[in-house]
Amino acid sequence: EGREDLQVNQLETQTWIKPNIQKTDVDFSEILNAIQEIAKDVNIFFDELEGVNSPSKDDDSLLHHGNLTSTSDDASRLEVVGEEVPDKNKINGLYFRDGKCRIDYILVYRKSNPQTEKREIFERNIRAEGLQMEKESSLTNSDIIFVKLHAPWEVLGKYAELMNVRMPFRRKILYLHRRYKFMNRIEKQISRFRGWLPRKPMKLDKETLPDLEENDCYTAPFSQQRIHHFIVHNKDTFFNNATRSRIVHHILQRLKYEEGKNKIGLNRLLSNGSYEAAFPLHEGSYRSKNSIKTHGAENHRHLLYECWASWGVWYKYQPLDLVRRYFGEKIGLYFAWLGWYTGMLFPAAFIGLFVFLYGVTTLNHCQVSKEVCQATDIIMCPICDKYCPFMRLSDSCIYAKVTHLFDNGATVFFAVFMAVWATVFLEFWKRRRAVIAYDWDLIDWEEEEEEIRPQFEAKYSKKERMNPISGKPEPYQAFADKCSRLIVSASGIFFMICVVIAAVFGIVIYRVVTVSTFAAFKWALIRNNSQVATTGTAVCINFCIIMLLNVLYEKVALFLTNLEQPRTESEWENSFTLKMFLFQFVNLNSSTFYIAFFLGRFTGHPGAYLRLINRWRLEECHPSGCLIDLCMQMGIIMVLKQTWNNFMELGYPLIQNWWTRRKLRQEYGTQGKTSFPQWEKDYNLQPMNAYGLFDEYLEMILQFGFTTIFVAAFPLAPLLALLNNIIEIRLDAYKFVTQWRRPLASRTKDIGIWYGILEGIGILSVITNAFVIAVTSDFIPRLVYAYKYGPCAGQGEAGQKCMVGYVNASLSVFLVSDFENRSEPTSNGSEFSGSPLKYCRYRDYRDPPHSPVPYGYTLQFWHVLAARLAFIIVFEHLVFCIKHLISYLIPDLPKDLRDRMRREKYLIQEMMYEAELERLQKERKERKKNGKSYHNEWP
Repeated sequence: EGREDLQVNQLETQTWIKPNIQKTDVDFSEILNAIQEIAKDVNIFFDELEGVNSPSKDDDSLLHHGNLTSTSDDASRLEVVGEEVPDKNKINGLYFRDGKCRIDYILVYRKSNPQTEKREIFERNIRAEGLQMEKESSLTNSDIIFVKLHAPWEVLGKYAELMNVRMPFRRKILYLHRRYKFMNRIEKQISRFRGWLPRKPMKLDKETLPDLEENDCYTAPFSQQRIHHFIVHNKDTFFNNATRSRIVHHILQRLKYEEGKNKIGLNRLLSNGSYEAAFPLHEGSYRSKNSIKTHGAENHRHLLYECWASWGVWYKYQPLDLVRRYFGEKIGLYFAWLGWYTGMLFPAAFIGLFVFLYGVTTLNHCQVSKEVCQATDIIMCPICDKYCPFMRLSDSCIYAKVTHLFDNGATVFFAVFMAVWATVFLEFWKRRRAVIAYDWDLIDWEEEEEEIRPQFEAKYSKKERMNPISGKPEPYQAFADKCSRLIVSASGIFFMICVVIAAVFGIVIYRVVTVSTFAAFKWALIRNNSQVATTGTAVCINFCIIMLLNVLYEKVALFLTNLEQPRTESEWENSFTLKMFLFQFVNLNSSTFYIAFFLGRFTGHPGAYLRLINRWRLEECHPSGCLIDLCMQMGIIMVLKQTWNNFMELGYPLIQNWWTRRKLRQEYGTQGKTSFPQWEKDYNLQPMNAYGLFDEYLEMILQFGFTTIFVAAFPLAPLLALLNNIIEIRLDAYKFVTQWRRPLASRTKDIGIWYGILEGIGILSVITNAFVIAVTSDFIPRLVYAYKYGPCAGQGEAGQKCMVGYVNASLSVFLVSDFENRSEPTSNGSEFSGSPLKYCRYRDYRDPPHSPVPYGYTLQFWHVLAARLAFIIVFEHLVFCIKHLISYLIPDLPKDLRDRMRREKYLIQEMMYEAELERLQKERKERKKNGKSYHNEWP
């Protein structure tokens, strides 16, 4: 209560200042106008002074001439006389030789590289910008040279202001209005009661990890003129390591290396081979001999490993603020999204498991599976030509029971739930992203004007036009050229989709051919389960084809994207992302679409089968339906792909790093690697892949598609995705902390084009689940039978007692003598009744052979077809209405966050007023002390 009164008194003091100032002779608005005029004059003065003393960045006079020697002597000049150089900083490899200048960035090149002149000019310009430089030869290869860069305070302050880096300037005031006092007392009582309960095991222990304390400070764009407003305890640690590296990288991207308009930037030097690598350093080792709970973390990397990348903390929340501090906002936002997606999978996995367990508990009460298991007198027609025998319907008893586990009364509810879940997930992610953007100072952040890609400049350097934003001439791509390239790219995409369809066609032929082969197999186990063996082997072969085509698709997508000649890196990234997602999505799901919507749908009937190229008979569904095939396809593909991705993500870097360590141990012994400096250790790690976070996002988006698109056929998909993601978070964390070089910290406000792809998958999932329930499962035929043809017809009931006789009503009768010659089985079925069979049954709604129109569709077929179409329309419209209603009801910005933002904006203005008034009053007192007085003196 005392704290609340203090906050209220402080607010009353702030609100009292302005009215009382306005009662004086000088108007408060005039004071602010005068301050702004003085600030403009000072800025103009410094701009003119800077223009006189330093050349323009666009001018070729930046190409300074000088010797190419190490600047460690310049760095040593910063040492204070009589001050001892800390030996620890020299040993850990994070500082220059003087032990004071921290290494902010590393450049690596080979002395044998012929691009010497470009490097010399580039490094002279580095020193001209004020960066300090020091060079070291590699301990393992004398041809490799490491260039260590350090940014002094003056350089950091100058570019932090240019880049609008937001820094803390005042502690936050947690204002609570008087009307909430009663609620606060209730919350205190609740919190006191929670103290008696056991602590939440998923929360991180902030007492033993003090570095995880949140920064409760307001932030503002850094300004050297107003540095007295900011909280600067130590200039060496005011800018954290990620910010320092980002500022240095920003400088390197704008330095020239050769005379010419476009000969600028570190990326071009990396692409032409002048430098072999460029990266910021990790903050030391991620391992320690001492426990983090007793001795604390040695550095942020060690802290991240212990509380994030270690397998022992798999059940705890992620320290997102620490991830953002070390790796930057872009990587932090990816892990925030992955953690949010994983958390949202918990209710979906629980409901999916409930649907599966509901099928298990109701299995013994299912009338359909009972009739299938008891149908020993119903003989089914062969499912393939010649070699497939007649079979009893009761032989498919196990498959009927397995089908009921996934296709039961709760399936429709689960499909509606997952469609709503996808919308809720995306809408609440918007709110979560808004909170993260506020906490990480990304609300008002705007991306800088991107540089033009070097390939675009080289291709269209002859044609130029004025940039409407910068007002400078830049290369221009004609509209006709752009359209022609887009048409060629679209044609390439269409061709690759045709290749996928051809691969699916090959799998279909394989299934048709091998089902007959397995039916004539010597082993009874395979012969009796020929259809399951065909489906299993086809899925495995399909997975191998998918993985091989993915490699081809990556090269084709890269070629087509470069053919389009995107103007900026973000345009290139969005174009490449869209192509790769489209290729891999079609490649991964094409066989699943075939099994769900085409398998067994266009086979004809016995005696008049439809055939491929008039030769191969199309594959039929199992007597228990096609849903078991779809479940096998999804389960095998999902498990194999996730296992393969996890192995490639972690196994490949582990093997490469292990091989590097093995060679170092052979050359320098077991103690050699431990004595290597940090830049040598980081150089031996694997670089982050060229596409950044693309592979991580793509893997999760494809998994999201598998989880939602065919979830009605495989309710356990969310559970498998949840288990995989729990492992995936720690795998990615371990990879970033231990196996990869430290990536450059970069900022972003959202997940980019991936959000639009997620929305598209959510819409597609509604349509596919509607078709899976209506077409693939037997939900609609059972419903039509219960209400129209069963024992309860016309009574408005649809229980299990109303399904008596359903199996017999869903099977049609075929005269065995009507078989085609090439379809006639080798056996005559005498093993069932002692005499040759006259009739067999098959799944369809057709008239008997002796009817006026033999094998014509019955009235029940048309009723079922009409019900299926009606269900699709009703289901889609209902779910889409629910989705839009939820999107409308859930605001993108939480109300408390909106209030906090408004409150913070108000307090920042008040703080600025107070700070300026303090400064003016100090200046007035100093002038009075010095005896100076002016007319119209400011108060």
